[in-house]
Amino acid sequence: MFNKILIANRGEIACRVIATCRRLGIATVAVYSDADRDARHVRLADEAIHIGAAPATESYLRAEVILDAARRSGAQAIHPGYGFLSENAGFARACHAAGIVFIGPPAGAIDAMGDKSSAKALMQTANVPLTPGYHGERQEPEFLRSQADAIGYPVLIKASAGGGGKGMRKVEASAEFEAALASCQREAQASFGNAHVLVEKYVERPRHIEIQVFGDSHGNVVYLFERDCSVQRRHQKVLEEAPAPGMTAERRAAMGKAATDAARAVGYVGAGTVEFIAGPDGDFYFMEMNTRLQVEHPVTELITGTDLVEWQLRVAAGQPLPKAQDQLQIHGHAIEARLYAEDADRGFLPSTGTLRHLRLPQPSANVRIDAGVEQGDAITPYYDPMIAKLIVWDVDRDRALQRMQQALAQCQVVGVTTNAAFLRRLVMTDSFRTANLDTALIERERDALDIHHVAAGDNDWALAAVLAVASDESRSSDVSPWAIADSWRITGHAARLVTLEHLDQRKQLQVRDSANGWHVQVGDASISVTGKANSTGYALQLGERLQRGNAIREGNTLYVFGNEQQRFNIHDPVAEADNNNDHGGSLLAPMPGRVVTLLVQPGSTVSRGTPLLVMEAMKMEHTLQAPADGTVQGFRAKAGDQVADGAVLVDFEAT
Repeated sequence: MFNKILIANRGEIACRVIATCRRLGIATVAVYSDADRDARHVRLADEAIHIGAAPATESYLRAEVILDAARRSGAQAIHPGYGFLSENAGFARACHAAGIVFIGPPAGAIDAMGDKSSAKALMQTANVPLTPGYHGERQEPEFLRSQADAIGYPVLIKASAGGGGKGMRKVEASAEFEAALASCQREAQASFGNAHVLVEKYVERPRHIEIQVFGDSHGNVVYLFERDCSVQRRHQKVLEEAPAPGMTAERRAAMGKAATDAARAVGYVGAGTVEFIAGPDGDFYFMEMNTRLQVEHPVTELITGTDLVEWQLRVAAGQPLPKAQDQLQIHGHAIEARLYAEDADRGFLPSTGTLRHLRLPQPSANVRIDAGVEQGDAITPYYDPMIAKLIVWDVDRDRALQRMQQALAQCQVVGVTTNAAFLRRLVMTDSFRTANLDTALIERERDALDIHHVAAGDNDWALAAVLAVASDESRSSDVSPWAIADSWRITGHAARLVTLEHLDQRKQLQVRDSANGWHVQVGDASISVTGKANSTGYALQLGERLQRGNAIREGNTLYVFGNEQQRFNIHDPVAEADNNNDHGGSLLAPMPGRVVTLLVQPGSTVSRGTPLLVMEAMKMEHTLQAPADGTVQGFRAKAGDQVADGAVLVDFEAT
């Protein structure tokens, strides 16, 4: 076994490899770019070496620099993780030439499976089932169109050197073919430097099922069963599970044999995944082979009780596979969800920023968290915006699904927008709950996945209003009796007006203190809220429902974590009026209302925050404060006057 390895990767997978190495007593060397100088994988490794600037082309894709780092560190082997150089045959050869073990398959196997067309030709000779289609060299548009016409529509055009959903187009009719082909080829050339495509029959309502295979240098090849990766968007996986729901023993054995036949055909050594498209009739067809560890490998580990990274290390060190095929069994069910910094409600746009608050589920025998970041780390625009993988296990799918719902509900992230709420909606759709799976599931459940489908109810608005008031109280540091945010008044408890915005709705709510909590007016509904809310969390009773959680306020954005994960914008009309007044010489009415009292004399010199007058609006009092240090030159209204929204109330001169 190795004494020291270098990990030619970053983020979650680098941390994942470090965890196994630490358990086995193997020293680790991390590499890092300028953007990753303080990254979690750097902090976890035994040592770390700088390899270049933030862009991957100037760091993680520089094979010669990584090899030099391995030599200087004394590492005996390099683990490539996934992505970057993991499927680069040239890098595998360079490692071998340098006398450093590449923890992956032989370069020849990477070459054989790296091009989809040549891989399909090889699989045909190995009697692995193939999707009907054209996988040859001719690329003239007219010829490819004639092949598509012969296959029958719909067809799928795929970049031969592609992956990750790039360079792939579904074509419904012959008239659409040439435009789709041109688009696919442009994307393939830009993404992979290779415009070569193949054309295949598009399988209606397909499932994406992949088989985990493992080979060693002693001629042994096994499969560790299947993963269902059908839940995708734009051909990119979102949820994965093992075993595949509805898989029969006969079909599993047939797919396992086809996968191991594929691995043997290329002399495969190490971890690999053979991916199949499966039709509703039970037929399955070879799609491609990934010659590396997959992102979703943890679900296989949980149902088989194995550590696939340990297997990689042992096989790369020349040891035989730890288990034979008859020693491998399936135990229970596992589901994985990928938590990304992306806005699912804006076309899944990546989100960047600092993770100012990050709380993930507590790991246990049923919940596993594979993360590449911690609170305080940054999600940058340079790399994949994954925050963590949530993997759950239980004795059957129903219980595993319940575990996943709970795990997603416990994810709290502030600083970037995440897909956590989208994932919660996704695992609760009828299609996923009932295992009605195919690659069009997300599109089919579009209405249920729309964020507006779970818009806030009256109790949600009331909860947010109370939490907004509580956050104002915790932020108040002015000891002036007019600034103490406890609603105390000589005439009794005053109500406060809270203006909140959620999705495309804006509401004004009245929050009035009561002996045991608060009364919140939400439109025509009056909601009693009792309990406690402070900086450590809340436990609030709203009607028959007790809600627990915590809330994080960042500026005027309130993140509410509890039964639902919701974000509200707080519109403080007084503060907004103050902001407007920062650029002028007058103080404006933030809303229509009545002037109750003037608190200073004209000509008074005041400091920023000094209360100047009290207004009443919607039966609530609001204190307007000096926007800066300065002089009150005069008032334009007197006690009892009704004033309009935006009316000038005070002539003020800042100093």
